[in-house]
Amino acid sequence: MLDRLPMLDNNYLAALSRFLNPGTAGDAGMSIIVDGMEARNVGVTASAIQEIRINNNPYTVEYPRWSRRRIEVITKSSTDRYHGTLNALFRDYHFNARDALAARRPQEQRRILEGSLFGPMGKKASFLLSGAREEEDLVAVVFARTLAGAVNANVPTPQVNSLVSLRLSKQWNDKHAMFVQQNFQDRWQNNIGAGGSTLAEAAARNRFREDELIVNHRAIIRPTFLSQFRLLLGRYWSPTESNSPAPRITVSDAFTGGGAQADRLATEFHTSITWLLTQTVGRHTLKYGVNIPDWSRRGLRDQTNLAGTISYASLADLAMERPFATVLQRGDPKMVFIEKTIGGFWQDEWQLRSNLSLSAGLRYDWQNFFGDTNNIQPRLAIAFAPDRSRKWVLRTGAGYFYERSGPGPLWGILRYDGVRLQRYVFSGPANLTASTPTSVYRLAPGAELPGILQFSASAERQLTKRSLFSVTYTGVQAVQQLRSRDANAALNVLRLIESAGRMEGNTLEFSLRGDIAPRVTGMAQYSVGKTVTNTGGVNWFPADSFAPRGEWGCADSDRRNQVNFLGTATLHRWLNFGVSLSLLSGSPFNITTGRDENGDGMAIDRPTGVARNTGKGPGAAVLDLRWYREFRFRPAQKDKSPSITLSLDAFNLPNRVNYQNFVGALTSPFFGRAVGTLPPRRLQAGARFQF
Repeated sequence: MLDRLPMLDNNYLAALSRFLNPGTAGDAGMSIIVDGMEARNVGVTASAIQEIRINNNPYTVEYPRWSRRRIEVITKSSTDRYHGTLNALFRDYHFNARDALAARRPQEQRRILEGSLFGPMGKKASFLLSGAREEEDLVAVVFARTLAGAVNANVPTPQVNSLVSLRLSKQWNDKHAMFVQQNFQDRWQNNIGAGGSTLAEAAARNRFREDELIVNHRAIIRPTFLSQFRLLLGRYWSPTESNSPAPRITVSDAFTGGGAQADRLATEFHTSITWLLTQTVGRHTLKYGVNIPDWSRRGLRDQTNLAGTISYASLADLAMERPFATVLQRGDPKMVFIEKTIGGFWQDEWQLRSNLSLSAGLRYDWQNFFGDTNNIQPRLAIAFAPDRSRKWVLRTGAGYFYERSGPGPLWGILRYDGVRLQRYVFSGPANLTASTPTSVYRLAPGAELPGILQFSASAERQLTKRSLFSVTYTGVQAVQQLRSRDANAALNVLRLIESAGRMEGNTLEFSLRGDIAPRVTGMAQYSVGKTVTNTGGVNWFPADSFAPRGEWGCADSDRRNQVNFLGTATLHRWLNFGVSLSLLSGSPFNITTGRDENGDGMAIDRPTGVARNTGKGPGAAVLDLRWYREFRFRPAQKDKSPSITLSLDAFNLPNRVNYQNFVGALTSPFFGRAVGTLPPRRLQAGARFQF
């Protein structure tokens, strides 16, 4: 289905992520597994992907992240024949609808050329080469209000992304095989950050370059014992420069102007290692090993806020030059540290009977800078087929998972130690003197890695030979979730990063996969659920740092109802369609006073009696459609014949206005209104050559 669906810019991961769990604990994002190894990106282009799996093997101990936020990617393997794909995609603003908040249609254009080639290369050797060039002349819509009046402008945000990967594989003999792969990416972007209430002058420029070397070795030690070893070495370099050196001016949900004050240089040398051993003993399949998801040398030159960020509660306060907070930075901007994460695991997959299987295992994870050493994670899963026909399968399981903190909080506690880099927060205009206290970031005593308990039960029914219906309940209990708290609000000198947050989520999901109707194949899912929490992640602060108990409410990602569908319909050789549909209920937003009434330097105070995330935006509906027609050079040879496929995609075909980014600050002229939308209807033409 991957080649036949309407995928915007060939971004398969974004399209399939809709089928993952809608509620996310804290900062936990989507986890990507590529050929069995956790990665920050796929590394190869879209045409080099063989298969994508979602919600697969929920309670395996091989991976640290919880399954309902994991996508597994399998890349194409070499064969004894040469195979190649060349994709060309094109979009132009002349065929797009106008953005609902734009004064005129943004003059956007996007050009993508990507492809892959793989096949034999000598005796028992092969190669895989993939590459892409993505040129985007995109536009962000600014919808803001300044002292001079309303601002409704289109800001160019061009970017260019280049990807190249090369894999060399060798089958040494019947027991040993390995491949070596080199990945390269270079991307630059202009005017990042512009859009919504942020003016072009407050945007920045960014470049990202990454090189990776992957070594994968597989050995059959004996017929019942398999060893798989994977090593990744990588580095990246990413500078960011502000468009203007001027101080950053923010007025609560009205506009952000001046300079971005975002100048910084981030570098990294990273290593990832996985060694998996699989052993069969009778009815038992044992999996055990060790992985090092991240062992990285991270560097940062932080030159943000040298001219400062000045914050105002309203346009009236700006006119009177009465800020509620000013932030300045001084001192040594350079910082280097080593981030270390290590995990070990053991699992027994036991086939008790032909219709009953059990999987039980333990995993242990450790990360430096956090003092907890008791991160043991038991996981258990059971599958049972109660009838002889095996058309019914009942599954249940539970498991504990620990989330890594990521480098963000570690950067904070290391560089804002009160000595290396001084960060000053003033409740009003800046007045820097020798006695001005500097802000200090610290891990709270006893801070631990976030923990997540996931449990589920499902019933699956095979309807036909090629269709499956399932009902799944999934519950999540998350504890020790990271959040920030100002432990000395009046003086703005101590930010504590503590593991005191929690989250609860319950989801009921109905899924239909396979042949949905005659000549229609796909995957349909309806989920209803609720996720509540008292934190929005490590960079989230409660409205009142001394009364954080009042923060229990809907999670930022909470959407009660979701309908998602991906499918293809083959009606005639000229009537082939791919369909993507999403129907989503509204997401919550926070209502605030727009002022800093407790003197902590942040305008996140809420009105009396108003709970967290009580605002509710409208739902969204997005329908994408692809028409495609395949032409084979030698039709009689079917799959062995070279082919050309022409396609036309329409994204948001009905051109429905789906509002987002609702403003909750009472002082904003946009209170209760949206300052952004999902994209309007866009058309994309494509051509694919395969052999």
